Amino acid sequence: MSRIFATDLAGLRTQALGLAEAAGLEPDLYTLVPRPPWDRLSPAFWAWPRLAVGEAPFRGPLPPLVMGVGGAGARVAAALRGPDVRAVAIQHPRMALAKFDLVFAARHDGISGPNVVITRTALHGVTPARLAAAKAVWMPRFAGQARPLVAVLLGGANGRYRFGVAEAKALAASLAEMMRRDHVGLVITPSRRTAPEVVTILRHALGGLGAWIWDGAGDNPYFGMLACADAIIVTADSVSMVSEAVATNVPVYLVRLPGRSARIGAFMQALVNDGRVRDFAGRLALWDTSPVNDTAMAAAMLRRRMGLENA
Repeated sequence: MSRIFATDLAGLRTQALGLAEAAGLEPDLYTLVPRPPWDRLSPAFWAWPRLAVGEAPFRGPLPPLVMGVGGAGARVAAALRGPDVRAVAIQHPRMALAKFDLVFAARHDGISGPNVVITRTALHGVTPARLAAAKAVWMPRFAGQARPLVAVLLGGANGRYRFGVAEAKALAASLAEMMRRDHVGLVITPSRRTAPEVVTILRHALGGLGAWIWDGAGDNPYFGMLACADAIIVTADSVSMVSEAVATNVPVYLVRLPGRSARIGAFMQALVNDGRVRDFAGRLALWDTSPVNDTAMAAAMLRRRMGLENA
């Protein structure tokens, strides 16, 4: 029995649930809802997490393992830790590492310690089995697209990077150039953060060239796109989406956006240095590559360090 604590952000849930699934756990997910005025403060300033999220997360009975993902989740998990409750942090907890039995952090976080497990990318739920299942469903649906097939994963403005009208027009022009010159098929999915005007610009610029753009109706094509693509293009605002893209076995391109984040920039640059991703410049080139996915390793470490190997 275990429990995950996280605020209502898809990227946080994906990391925790991906790790739990790989470790063979079936946790319950507790969504934290910070209360005013704490919802306007970084969790780093939550001296008393009970005041920030209320008493409900702290009521027993508690499971023997709690996992906090993100700043808020980490604060709650650390507060719950005790003789009968072990606490795990996913992502840099922004607090003393000694408050946790185990911490999973990415290499761009720049932390280390005896209880720290470093991964090259964010944790997630992309597995060969899940990709194979998605491919069986979506390959027939994409049959009308030209090959090679390029999947485009769109993020959005996030306080660090801008992705508005100007950026959408530039991206649309680059994608249109690639379709004309390299004769590729194009499938595109927005995320919840993608501005409607960005989708409209891409649809007007690329729809006439045969691009398929998900309109939000029906089945989510995300895993199908990862599974069926011969190459993937991802906006470089999202560590989670890039991490999931590089877990496939196809080339991955980054679309750089105006703005700056030292941590996200370091993550992207490390993958460029590894040769796993390249910056998108309007043309398609395919190269031999292999998946980068540390989730299974992290899950094995979780089971071993938490004494779950025989559970």
